[in-house]
Amino acid sequence: MMNITYRSRAVRALVLLHDEHLRRFLQTWKRAHALSVALPTTDDPAYASLDTLLRHVLGAARGYMTWMCEMLELPDPGIRVPPEAPRLSAEADAFMEHVLAQWRAPLKDVSDEELERPEYLSRWKTRYCIDAMLEHAVMHPVRHAFQLEELIKHESRESPGSRKSL
Repeated sequence: MMNITYRSRAVRALVLLHDEHLRRFLQTWKRAHALSVALPTTDDPAYASLDTLLRHVLGAARGYMTWMCEMLELPDPGIRVPPEAPRLSAEADAFMEHVLAQWRAPLKDVSDEELERPEYLSRWKTRYCIDAMLEHAVMHPVRHAFQLEELIKHESRESPGSRKSL
């Protein structure tokens, strides 16, 4: 998958973990979508539907990398803005592959020192060093996959004739 040499083993590990967990999220999202899992009611627009949740997660992956590149004064990573939610669900695999491909190289020359200092203000006003933002980027799809897995389990217990093997 990756023929890229990284200056920092930490960056390499987190880029690979992000790849693994974004893929896992998409597989979980597809299961939830196939089962027409209902998301809990909330005012958060990211949870308006499964399609908007997909756009939120893939768009956030774009946002994390573009932010890190901005903070480190690196070139724009060239990650496209995700299509609108209904169209994205039809193109989810291709768009995810685009995001992951564009994630591989931008941080290859970042040193361990650059990962930890200084801290930068995120778009949501929390301070992060680059290492912490990379970890946040890895955990974001993990958390949403976990949420969807919980909803799938709940749905399979509640639905008559449901497939318990999910």
